[in-house]
Amino acid sequence: MLRSLLIFFLGGILGTAFGVAIGFFAFPYVFPPPPAAEMLTETEQTRVVARGTFIHANPSDPVHYGSGEVTMYENTVFLEGDFKVGPGPNYHVYLVPKAEVRGNGDVPNTMFIDLGRLRAFEGSQRYPIPQGIDLQQFPSVVIWCEQFGVLISPADLEFEA
Repeated sequence: MLRSLLIFFLGGILGTAFGVAIGFFAFPYVFPPPPAAEMLTETEQTRVVARGTFIHANPSDPVHYGSGEVTMYENTVFLEGDFKVGPGPNYHVYLVPKAEVRGNGDVPNTMFIDLGRLRAFEGSQRYPIPQGIDLQQFPSVVIWCEQFGVLISPADLEFEA
């Protein structure tokens, strides 16, 4: 009898933990946030420094993908209206001092600049760049999952002349 009760309670605890874990992963897919629609202000629309396109870095991974355009101004990174990534937890926008970021190992050991947490999985968004940064040293903008240390989508920047 005691063994049956112990198995019953242990099963209940493990089942609840499993259900909560599945809920954390399924929540962004079931209840996605609305698309962002931020605009640039007059002061942010300074000279365009670089442009790029987000890509699906690992085509064999159907969960971690991205697409859309990114524009880097002198003091702002602007994700254009066609920007979209697969949902997930704790995504951040990084400036990375490495060209052609394609794998999870390309980001952690670099001196990247964290521009902040991604506010929406799709739509236009702006992220201020800290003062005193030499933008020529950062040829990539990356969407990175901090919680799991996973590359979501990189964008290689082409600098304007």
